[in-house]
Amino acid sequence: MCGILGVFDQADHSVTENQLSQMASRIAYRGPDASEIWREGPMNLAHKRLSIIDVSERAAQPMSSADGRFVLVFNGCIYNFRELRKGLEKGGIRFQSDSDTEVLLYGLIHEGEDFIHRLNGMFAFALYDRDRQRLTLGRDRYGQKPLYYWYNGKTLVFASEIKAIIAHPDYSVRLNHQALNEYFTFQNLFRYHTMFEGVTLLPPANLVHFDRDSDMVKHHSWWDYDFSQPEENMDMQEAESTTLKLFEQAVERQMVSDVPVGSYLSGGMDSGSITAVASRIAPRLSTFTCGFDLSAVTGVESHYDERRDAELMASHFKTEHFEQVISAGDLSWSLPKVVHHLEDLRMGMSYPNFYISRLASKFVKVCLQGTGGDELFGGYPWRYYRVFDALSQEEYFEQYYGFWQRLVPDQEKSLLFTESVDLRDKWSPREVFENVFRFNDRLKYESPEDHIQNSLYFEIKTFLHGLLVMGDKLSMANGLEERFPFLDNDLVDWAQKVPVRLKLGKLEAMKTVDEDLPRPLKKKLYQEFNDGKNVLRRAMEDILPTAIIQRKKQGFSAPDENWYRGENADYVKKLLASNKTLSSEFIQPDYVRRTLDEHFQHKANHRLRIWSFMCFEWWCRIFLDGQDAYEQ
Repeated sequence: MCGILGVFDQADHSVTENQLSQMASRIAYRGPDASEIWREGPMNLAHKRLSIIDVSERAAQPMSSADGRFVLVFNGCIYNFRELRKGLEKGGIRFQSDSDTEVLLYGLIHEGEDFIHRLNGMFAFALYDRDRQRLTLGRDRYGQKPLYYWYNGKTLVFASEIKAIIAHPDYSVRLNHQALNEYFTFQNLFRYHTMFEGVTLLPPANLVHFDRDSDMVKHHSWWDYDFSQPEENMDMQEAESTTLKLFEQAVERQMVSDVPVGSYLSGGMDSGSITAVASRIAPRLSTFTCGFDLSAVTGVESHYDERRDAELMASHFKTEHFEQVISAGDLSWSLPKVVHHLEDLRMGMSYPNFYISRLASKFVKVCLQGTGGDELFGGYPWRYYRVFDALSQEEYFEQYYGFWQRLVPDQEKSLLFTESVDLRDKWSPREVFENVFRFNDRLKYESPEDHIQNSLYFEIKTFLHGLLVMGDKLSMANGLEERFPFLDNDLVDWAQKVPVRLKLGKLEAMKTVDEDLPRPLKKKLYQEFNDGKNVLRRAMEDILPTAIIQRKKQGFSAPDENWYRGENADYVKKLLASNKTLSSEFIQPDYVRRTLDEHFQHKANHRLRIWSFMCFEWWCRIFLDGQDAYEQ
């Protein structure tokens, strides 16, 4: 919806109005419709607006309360704001706009932190109390909207994106070596530090209170996922009917908008289900699909195009459908721009996300996304089954950590990094991984169901959060707001109660695999149980074509294994193995060359590692060397 920025100076003004404006201009694409600045005493606020709900000037930000005491900047959307408004009006509040921003403002003023628990939506906000000179920062349950901060002991700077923070005159860009190690282990960051030394991402469902007397930034959590209390007596009929009812309610809720809303439409069940419901509410719904030129692609990747299934659903639901085809050559143009907008490297090959949001933004300002369905309803059974038969907590950690070392295993780190990388850290990557579990004392490790519930918790805390951060950055780069119906509060609360046996339909059959079989054979048998999202599939049987319900899961990914060996091979070599490669200060050139050789010679599929090497190279060029991503 927007981009927000603030500078709280405990001593005197560290930024002029012109400097604040320059910082805000770094994220102008997040809010191309309006731009405002508010300054008083220690507080400086800036807002870039993407107008979606109440597009009038009455809803402009920064927004002040009627008495002038409180000032709010807010990024996101509160889907149940009209219900909340009715309750506030009964309490005597008189509203001047029809916006969710004003509802958030007065709800926080009159109900404090308790009001946050009633918000069904995505948000990152900053509320300033002028009388107490006190700042409150907050982020939504799931981390759908990012909020970063940097504190140097006298000045707190926060923003929707890092590039606005590092434009502060007192900040100097330095690589965070611990984050680099974490990224090249998990292709993600499980802690809330960033690739930029000193810049922190506020964790989801966290609040910060800060004033002139604060000597550090302290945040506290107000909510967390809980898969540990499933309703074991639940039957499939109840699970199906309630899931469908809450899902339809969620989609309808997230259609709230004063501008057109569209939907991504892949060939899968999640986006198809959203389109099925949304098209009832918005006839001639705009839908968007991204496909790939597979003319020179062989092997498994030759099936990486969902356009045919998407067209089937577009015809079935009578949507106004738009498609884009990505070819191998589209990587080189988009990659520097993707890294520029991602800032904090996360997740796999994401340039298709950049292209499809760019396509959608030409027609709508809001687009519904299917992210979250897999993490809530067990969409990755091949991951869970590798640990479901662990005999202890330590064995569970050992097996699962082995899988989540997605890029470079720990034993190869001395070959990966140069001596300039300082790996001294109080937590090793293994400890970072385990701490995701150890900080939750509700988790148990006594049964296969426990292990799978723990995996759901871990992946929704780490993998899903990475997807949400990536999705926000690449959609907002194009002035597009993405919404996630599967992350409706009521639906999430329900999904956590659905037992594993209903999510994974072959769990009982899986348990019958002979315990004495060699582990490689057991692993192969487990992988055949590709039965994730069982309850969700059955719930959607009445609203989706049978072919889509029965379709095997496929991720949204370009055929880069082939393209790196073929049409993009020269680009990969030029970027990573030349005398202009800047990342060689941190990454051993010999390790990169060996990775490329193994991939080019078909000895290994290193597409994830090559993608990450290329992203880090561009990160060095853009953020350390100052190259312009849009002049490449």
